Amino acid sequence: MTPADLSRTVLHAVRRAVDEDALRAPVPARVRVERTRPGGSGDYACAVALQLAGPAALPALEVAAILRERVAAEPGVGRVEITGPGFLSFTLDAPAAGDRAVLDAVREQGLAYGHGDALREEILQFHHAREVRAAVTAHAVRRLVVAQGARVRVSCEEASDPDWARLGVTVDAHGTPPVPLTGIRPVPAGVTAGELLERLGPDAARWGLLRPAGHDRAALGPELLVQGEVNPLFRVRYAHARVRALTRGAALLGFTAGHAPYAGPVPGSESHAGTARGAGHTPGAPHTPYGEDSFPYDGAARPLLDLIADHPGVLLAGARHRAPDRVARQLEAVAHAFFDFHDSCPPLPAGDEKPSAAHRARLALAEAAGTVLAGGLSLLGIRAPEHL
Repeated sequence: MTPADLSRTVLHAVRRAVDEDALRAPVPARVRVERTRPGGSGDYACAVALQLAGPAALPALEVAAILRERVAAEPGVGRVEITGPGFLSFTLDAPAAGDRAVLDAVREQGLAYGHGDALREEILQFHHAREVRAAVTAHAVRRLVVAQGARVRVSCEEASDPDWARLGVTVDAHGTPPVPLTGIRPVPAGVTAGELLERLGPDAARWGLLRPAGHDRAALGPELLVQGEVNPLFRVRYAHARVRALTRGAALLGFTAGHAPYAGPVPGSESHAGTARGAGHTPGAPHTPYGEDSFPYDGAARPLLDLIADHPGVLLAGARHRAPDRVARQLEAVAHAFFDFHDSCPPLPAGDEKPSAAHRARLALAEAAGTVLAGGLSLLGIRAPEHL
């Protein structure tokens, strides 16, 4: 079960409770679930009971109890607890099955993974000054909200700088349209598009303009061109290129990505406690077909799996808040987690080692990371090269 699946499951439970007259409150348009903070209980938490307590004229703990009994029986939900003043905490069942669902979604949707229709009712008119950072930010925000189903037009106060086209920027109208406007007003870059293109080229220029939050000044120095780990853009694009190299290497060795034939949790997850590699099999727990040294993942996979699962939520948040910097930071985190996973669980066999189911499973996770990186860079208007 993905976070989006869990959100829909809780929303369905609210609707059922209202339909059954167990709860008298308006059904919200959506329910937000968040990953549990360190020290918290379960995998995800939700404050919907607190949100509904006032309209329902019931204590939040009572609303939480009404919803818990309806969510707990849903497939994929292992346990539902009520914590604090009325938070619902969810522990998902069969983590490996949930991970598989996420990887399936990435493979099926490709670069569109994380796109949706949450903003399909919105018709937006973005408006910005004749300034390069505002123009690039408006263009990136446009791509984000369109990916969530919105319809958008972008206008500029004055005629566009001709160099904006070399940065991929398009503007629909000039002047101030007589319609409600959403202003895009980041801190100005202090340089022209032509100067940025001459010093940095289009990809580094766009990253430098979009990576900081709009209220922060953009750092647009030569560090954006450094071919090393100190440059986040290089690290993100290098992670993508490394994934593509893994796919080519696997093809040369005669294998492709595939699911791990394992129904138990990934090591490092809470529900894996006591069943680490080499430990005795717990009665009633699923058996792994891997030997002690060939388990497909270790704890290093968990952060990467979680980031990939959270990616749709990050894209939606970036669209809602007009914040492409959130997407850039997400890509940095995915790249970092990918390299940790790659070093701990090599997707390709070494030496005389033969390709195994473990390598196929690792390659599937690596390729999912590569797809997320390529899709995120595309939304930011930045190329994701196959070779670097």
